[in-house]
Amino acid sequence: MASTPSPDDAAERRPAATRKVTRHRGEGQWAMGHFTPLNANEQSKKDDDGLNVRTRIETIYAHGGFDSIDPADLRGRMRWWGLYTQRKPGIDGGKTAILEPHELDDEYFMMRVRIDGGRLTTDQLRAIGEVSETYARGTADITDRQNIQLHWIRIEDVPAIWQKLEAVGLSTTEACGDCPRVIIGSPVAGIAQDEIIDGTWAVDEIHERYIGNKEFSNLPRKFKTAVSGSPVQDVVHEINDIAFVGVVHPEHGPGFDLWVGGGLSTNPRLAERLGAWVPLEQVPDVWAGVVGIFRDYGYRRLRTRARLKFLMADWGPAKFRQILEDEYLKLKLVDGPAPAEPTTRWRDHVGVHPQNDGRFYVGFSPKVGRVDGTVLTKLADLAAAHGSGRVSTTVEQKMIILDVAPDRVCTGIEYCKLAIVETKGRGQDLIADLEKRLPDFDQPISININGCPNACARVQTGDIGLKGQLVLNADGEQVEGFQVHLGGALGFQAGFGRKIRGHKVTADELPDYVERVLRNFEEQRTEDEPFAEWALRADEGALK
Repeated sequence: MASTPSPDDAAERRPAATRKVTRHRGEGQWAMGHFTPLNANEQSKKDDDGLNVRTRIETIYAHGGFDSIDPADLRGRMRWWGLYTQRKPGIDGGKTAILEPHELDDEYFMMRVRIDGGRLTTDQLRAIGEVSETYARGTADITDRQNIQLHWIRIEDVPAIWQKLEAVGLSTTEACGDCPRVIIGSPVAGIAQDEIIDGTWAVDEIHERYIGNKEFSNLPRKFKTAVSGSPVQDVVHEINDIAFVGVVHPEHGPGFDLWVGGGLSTNPRLAERLGAWVPLEQVPDVWAGVVGIFRDYGYRRLRTRARLKFLMADWGPAKFRQILEDEYLKLKLVDGPAPAEPTTRWRDHVGVHPQNDGRFYVGFSPKVGRVDGTVLTKLADLAAAHGSGRVSTTVEQKMIILDVAPDRVCTGIEYCKLAIVETKGRGQDLIADLEKRLPDFDQPISININGCPNACARVQTGDIGLKGQLVLNADGEQVEGFQVHLGGALGFQAGFGRKIRGHKVTADELPDYVERVLRNFEEQRTEDEPFAEWALRADEGALK
């Protein structure tokens, strides 16, 4: 792309209030009386609530095996219990869009373990490690929503896995599906020295009241929540359906600023402030009100337009707040200030940091979030040996050991059916390669690699975002490669990365390309200029 934004990019950055609304026909909104299902997914949810499939898994499918599973459960309702069929080995990326679902399905599952707030006890971490080793061929991936995903799960083993997880207070309930997904939270909630407000109670209360509750188990699409009282703003609140961001009201004190309507995928959109200050005790009710709006007014006609961000784009924050107050809360919210700019650009909590109780937390970075069952078990043992009974996961796929005494301080094409290119292994190789090529490079850089257009890895908001696709190499052969996004960022300078029109990078060229761009950055940056700012102003030639 040239340095001048394309019309599409300009539209993405244009305030929602100035966008032309062209929606006139029925969109399947329940609040408008449109209850007739308008697509197969909506019909399936009307036929049977996704939460009901657990009984069939335990009483029928675990005994009859993979072939006994009803297709509507297999590729739909089982997601409400954290289960996706995984990709059959040996199918290349070029087949992703042309094969039927049953042709892509392997007879194994990915299982997502739900970790609200990213909080784990060492007993819970050890249990996940043991499940990984016993039932998942040792696999374990930390996701950018603080969950842990396991692979190679057999349907026959699912009841035993649930029993093991639930015995230590974990679950897979609504880890996937058209429902409220995991609630991400600050991984250092309650212990950070600079915390504005601890949102732990709100995370727990929302989970206790509403997760697994059929009041919200049939939404138009998935619903993502973030709660953090950290001045670091460590939950990527800009790209969640709803986010509560710590802020101090000049009259009422610490509370949360309310954001609604963010999301990525193929139509990325940043969340918008409603201008409302929410006290801690009011967070669950406000959350339920926003989810209720999504359930009742959300667009159910086309799944590609069913996320809350599309409703927010059409309504705008003023109307959304009015409907929330008048129809759902039955009260007026307090007007509030915007949060201050984040105290740091980096939100991963890596390193050794003092807690507010005199102890320390230690953050570290598994490469591309990939660990295994043995490592998780050893981490639990290590944390316990250093006096800690708990750990956290972060939205940057990092882990943190909490409560260490001062004297003790010292998911890709392989499984995903939507993926076009491999990501995990390639990311690990790229890191190792760049460390050798650029041993003295000392600037913080995020490289987000995604195997398909669905933005699981947030390619639009990384310094260097790589979206997998099939490209032509110099010999005209179709090979794995990437579309490049450069200079994306979250925080007060939030924006989506710059795309260079027509520019693609093959997988084999990737290390050379990234090295070249980073060297150009080193040579051309001004003092204290971060990569994102440089990438948005640099000449196109420096980015190729």
